[in-house]
Amino acid sequence: MKKLLVIAGSGVYPELLVTNAKKAGVAKVDVLAVKGSTSRRVRSLADAVIEFGLGEIATAVSWASKAGYEGAILAGQISPLSLFRTRFDKETIKWLSELNAKNAHSLFGKLVEKFEEAGLKILPASLYMQDSLPGEGCIAKRDFSEQELKDVIHASKVVEDMGRHDVGQTVVVKDGMVLAVEAFEGTNAAIKRAGKLDGRGGVVFKAARVGHDMRFDIPVVGLKTLKVMKRAGITALAFHANRLVMLDKEKVMEFANRHSIAIVGIKTDLPAAPTEP
Repeated sequence: MKKLLVIAGSGVYPELLVTNAKKAGVAKVDVLAVKGSTSRRVRSLADAVIEFGLGEIATAVSWASKAGYEGAILAGQISPLSLFRTRFDKETIKWLSELNAKNAHSLFGKLVEKFEEAGLKILPASLYMQDSLPGEGCIAKRDFSEQELKDVIHASKVVEDMGRHDVGQTVVVKDGMVLAVEAFEGTNAAIKRAGKLDGRGGVVFKAARVGHDMRFDIPVVGLKTLKVMKRAGITALAFHANRLVMLDKEKVMEFANRHSIAIVGIKTDLPAAPTEP
């Protein structure tokens, strides 16, 4: 690939993606920056930066489709609350009105649909991220306790049911009780809710649903996730092996080991997230 566009939200994910794509030999990596979200660091790494406001999605789609990119990748966070506080252009309002259900999958799915209708291919968000896709087994030193393992098994069934309805990717379970299910507020907010119900000794299970479109909203955890878990008293994190991006992996493992948090990739028959174009 010679010319790639990274549509960048907030966080370290876009930074890693731009860096990894260049290491993989992509000649030109440009960033479509979201005003108020994309960091200065990501902008400094890009070969060129084009900025649009969140409310100018239709305009951004029109521009990107004519810029000659071989593909584009969506990376980084967009605050769910911003979707309620933004004044969108008329075309975007029309697109949103076509959705019967509004969740991460339908919203980003509509965005991908519009980019591809305009002729810009959207690639999996996991491309070039092979070093950040942990596999099966213990990532940190400590394995699950007997009770944590029971809760992980229960949580895996709950998160699978959640996925069927596009509710969210994260569930928190303690002693067989579901303390929190992620909705539109995001993973960290769901974990914080669980902490208010005494999450001490609980487990977090985060996973993409069966048939999940890896072009967007791929499961992501990082050091911030672990810090939120620690404050909530939660002692274990489970995920489907090779289907989750772990940011700041070395820092995550160091923090987990220091605070005795178990992190384990669970074997699954689901396909691994793709890492090559």
